Amino acid sequence: MRDTGPITYRDAGVDRDTARRAKDRILELLESTRTADVVPNPGGFGGLLRVPLDVERPLLVSSADGVGTKLKVAMLAGRHDTVGHDLVNHCVNDILVEGARPLMFLDYVGMGKLEAGVVEQLVAGVAAGCRENGCALVGGETAEMPDFYAPGEYDLAGFIVGVVSETARPGAHNVREGDVLLGLASNGFHTNGYTLVRRIVFDRLGLSPESEFPGTGRTVADELLRVHRSYLKPVHPLIVDGSIHALAHITGGGIPENLDRVIPDGLQARVEKAAWTPGPEFLAMKEASGADDDELYRTFNMGVGLVLVVAADNADAVVRRLEQSGEVVHPIGQIVRGDEKVVLA
Repeated sequence: MRDTGPITYRDAGVDRDTARRAKDRILELLESTRTADVVPNPGGFGGLLRVPLDVERPLLVSSADGVGTKLKVAMLAGRHDTVGHDLVNHCVNDILVEGARPLMFLDYVGMGKLEAGVVEQLVAGVAAGCRENGCALVGGETAEMPDFYAPGEYDLAGFIVGVVSETARPGAHNVREGDVLLGLASNGFHTNGYTLVRRIVFDRLGLSPESEFPGTGRTVADELLRVHRSYLKPVHPLIVDGSIHALAHITGGGIPENLDRVIPDGLQARVEKAAWTPGPEFLAMKEASGADDDELYRTFNMGVGLVLVVAADNADAVVRRLEQSGEVVHPIGQIVRGDEKVVLA
């Protein structure tokens, strides 16, 4: 017999009381990221921020991204406090390529049944990333959708707005023949290639999150949940003073498909793979997968998370400044004439 009695939102799978308690804790995390430009708007339907007045001809730069199937590793390991930090740093690096410093961030968390502890860990990671990058977390959305996400699963996305002077924006328009390519070291896989990584690590090698990741001395969970690096602090001052012609954030598609985006027609970025040695985590994936270099360099960052294009006569000075900031810098090639925009030799 069909049930014809009263049915509530909680009966349908959505617990508003739990959601409110989670929201109260999230508001505390938002407050921890407040910057001088934030306009307080408690209980508002939108986040408010003043456009900075110290930027000549300001351009607002926006981007949105997710963490991809790295989330599957976080769920498997029961460790949810790093992927939010990944999310912020990934977005920060994307707008850094346009020369922008971040101003504000918003996040989206969707899950089947709202678990306040998991939501708090996720947003705590986002807040940590915002504090690291001087970026205000001004709001977001937490959605409980029991008919959409499987039990224990969630999705995470982020939206960032930054600012750059229209007169000082790096990019392909600045790249010249003879420029030098500098690669900045990554922190492992960052947030890309995890569908392949998980297939190799968990299916082919049969490892668990507590197993040792081959060649690293770290557990699988520790290796795969290392936070995607932010390059803002060491690199943005070089952008401001005009020392960098262009930048490429090495994410999905690797060096070939990301560096390609900042190379003008008629020029070629010639990258010398012998100029650096990928870390043991990448070598382990190469050995276990049997994949060729073309596949690996289009799937992973292979140890280079950001590529800078700089004038040859300024390259040594840029390297010195980056190394003084603690960066590991690899001169990995140069800009030459050519029809194919990126060549890995």
